[in-house]
Amino acid sequence: MKAIVQGSYGSADVLELRDIDIPVVGDHDVLVRVHAAGVDIGVWHVMAGKPYLLRVIGFGLRKPKVPLRGRDVAGVVEAMGKNVTRFQPGDEVFGTADGSFAEYASAPEARLARKPANLTFEQAAAVPISGGTALQGLRKGDIQSGQEVLIVGASGGVGSFAVQLAKTFGAKVTGVSSTAKMDFVRSLGADDVIDYTHEDFADGTRQWDLVLDTGGRRSLSDLRRALTPKGTLVIVGGEGGGNVLGGFDRNIRSGLASKFVSQRLTMLTSKERGEDFEALRELIEAGKVTPVIDRIYPLNEAPEAIRYLQEGHARGKIVLTV
Repeated sequence: MKAIVQGSYGSADVLELRDIDIPVVGDHDVLVRVHAAGVDIGVWHVMAGKPYLLRVIGFGLRKPKVPLRGRDVAGVVEAMGKNVTRFQPGDEVFGTADGSFAEYASAPEARLARKPANLTFEQAAAVPISGGTALQGLRKGDIQSGQEVLIVGASGGVGSFAVQLAKTFGAKVTGVSSTAKMDFVRSLGADDVIDYTHEDFADGTRQWDLVLDTGGRRSLSDLRRALTPKGTLVIVGGEGGGNVLGGFDRNIRSGLASKFVSQRLTMLTSKERGEDFEALRELIEAGKVTPVIDRIYPLNEAPEAIRYLQEGHARGKIVLTV
């Protein structure tokens, strides 16, 4: 099969389209004939090996331990292990799989769900990681109906799902974006949008019950000013910062600081779970959540897709078609 492979850390130039063996399926695994794969910022982090913390915690010190890139996947079940009970060959599925930038990918049964019937494969591939992270982040923040919720990075992959999901929970949602993306964020259902190029959401003049920060650039002290005295901050991801810890130093410090203040400051360590993908499928089929795709690239243009992701101009998700 053809797959996107890298032999060393670096820029998108390290990615190559190669012919490799089709994955061997374990007893609890499903072999998926990939139709589409989502592109998320985590792919860039593993490709670049940054922050260096990723290498230390198990991704490979000198080169990626797993040379195949990609996580989000949507496709058709080709085969399965002997202990798989939820799927049959021919089923349309979506979820996460190691090395989804390929013609075939193997995934644990527990990380897959049936594809929403009203989505294309490309749309379905945009959902798992970003949608699942947004759902878990809002749940971690104990979101309640009627709350004032601020989504920082509302136009991105996670943010575009978070705005829609927060509305399904009954919250009043404010999104933060650039001038060019304000109308897009409103189209997602945001009640209000702050243009960060002209207004500082963290100047203390407004406060929210829950702040979901997917942008990763503001300090804890800034974010605390945007919270009500008993408000909750959920930090998603680790963008910004230096090469060693990236933005993860904020994640670490948030837990320590939370012990000494009235506000709840926390980080999200997201998990890839089939039950969350099933919950998202139900919301999507009910018309309450819709994945938004900015651009679709063919598999052989994976480097170009990641370069576009790095530029930060995308509205919603970027997807590869296989």
